[in-house]
Amino acid sequence: MPEIANRDGAGIWRDVRDALRGTSHDYTSGTIGRAILLLALPMVIEMSMESIFAVVDVFFVSRLGAAAVATVGLTESLMIVIYTIAFGLSIGASATVARRIGEKDGDSAARAAVQVLLLGLGLSTVLCVVGAIWAPELLTLMGADNTVLSQGTMYARVTLGGSATAFLLFLVNAVFRGAGDAAVAMRVLILGNGINIVLDPMLIFGVGPFPELGLTGAAIATTIGRGIGLAYALVLLTRGTGHLAVRRQHLAIEPSTMWSIAQLSGWGTVQVALSSMSWIALVRIVSSFGSTALAGYTISIRIILFALMPAFGIGAAAATMVGQSLGAKLPDRAERSVWTAVKINVVLLGSVGVVFLVFAPVLVSLFTSSPDVARVAVFGLRVIGLGFPAYALGMVFEQSFNGAGDTRTPTWINFFCFWIVQIPLAWLLSSPLGFDEGGVFIAVPVAYAVLAIVSAVLFKRGAWKTKSL
Repeated sequence: MPEIANRDGAGIWRDVRDALRGTSHDYTSGTIGRAILLLALPMVIEMSMESIFAVVDVFFVSRLGAAAVATVGLTESLMIVIYTIAFGLSIGASATVARRIGEKDGDSAARAAVQVLLLGLGLSTVLCVVGAIWAPELLTLMGADNTVLSQGTMYARVTLGGSATAFLLFLVNAVFRGAGDAAVAMRVLILGNGINIVLDPMLIFGVGPFPELGLTGAAIATTIGRGIGLAYALVLLTRGTGHLAVRRQHLAIEPSTMWSIAQLSGWGTVQVALSSMSWIALVRIVSSFGSTALAGYTISIRIILFALMPAFGIGAAAATMVGQSLGAKLPDRAERSVWTAVKINVVLLGSVGVVFLVFAPVLVSLFTSSPDVARVAVFGLRVIGLGFPAYALGMVFEQSFNGAGDTRTPTWINFFCFWIVQIPLAWLLSSPLGFDEGGVFIAVPVAYAVLAIVSAVLFKRGAWKTKSL
């Protein structure tokens, strides 16, 4: 962080203004601190905007009762499958586009963007059909009781059936981030969230001329918000965003490019799956302790994921810096960029952890008035918040591997940390040792600590610097 801390106040405010405006910048030259800030600030806002979709839904839906909140939690857990594939493809998209931009090859970057979106369109269509048809069966598989099924089946059908909007939005924003046009992705999600925030209470509670749709209204509002955001993003992509523009000559199927990205993204998908599916496993363990425990877990995890999104933004900035620096044949600059991002992220996420320790009851009170639900949620926020500094470090290293095109290393890291350490420990603490849902929360920061140690050791070895794309 010295490169940022040593700058004068006027310089920092100028950088903040340029970051929010999306000022064009060559990230392969100049001060690393300025480059990180220009990328990270809009990425932090973008990632926060993505998480706000879920937080806003829980905020309004919590007025409908614990079963409604549990429905949102279970459906979001199912959406993790969709997010997993989208995130996996976005890793390949961002790494490939960043490398081509670093090589000053804008045409190849645009063609890669088109191939990624074509892949995403095909996959998301299949997932939408499966989710819409088999929504009740999927909820049952996740442990939903009869109350949740009666209230939440239509919510799940709309959310899963309209998930292509979320899927493609992930991909197009990953393209923007890889190109260094992070402010564009930020503006797209600000628009989508603004629409969702306005429509959510109107469609849930029937404000003004809108029908009272209850839980289903939340799903419709979110899908509309994401859909309009996606349309706006595609328009910007064709108009040109500073570093990248998709023109008519780029609109062709290129099997070799598509296959190359698919191979890179395959490991990325497994990597994200190992992480995200571990959350589904944790939900399954918590659901065995009843709707109250599940509602408390859902509220705490929604708040935690919101808090983690800015840190994901820092990690994404590091990935872009690594990809573009390696494309420009500057491996030392790539490494220095990662260490700068690590320092920023540890301070940022560590501060959030302190806020959770002190203000957890206040935060939880915004989402529930039930003392039992609040007890579970407060405990979860405080315990998981203790592991935030470790996760901040591990997250940046993992994203840096991805930015270099080394998607295998973080895949194996996630397998070990989440499936060999976290899940067995969560089960052991919650059931045999009698900590109930609290045991699940305790296992999370332990896994974060292991993630930090393992990823730091592998990053220092430096094999990622020689990865070709």
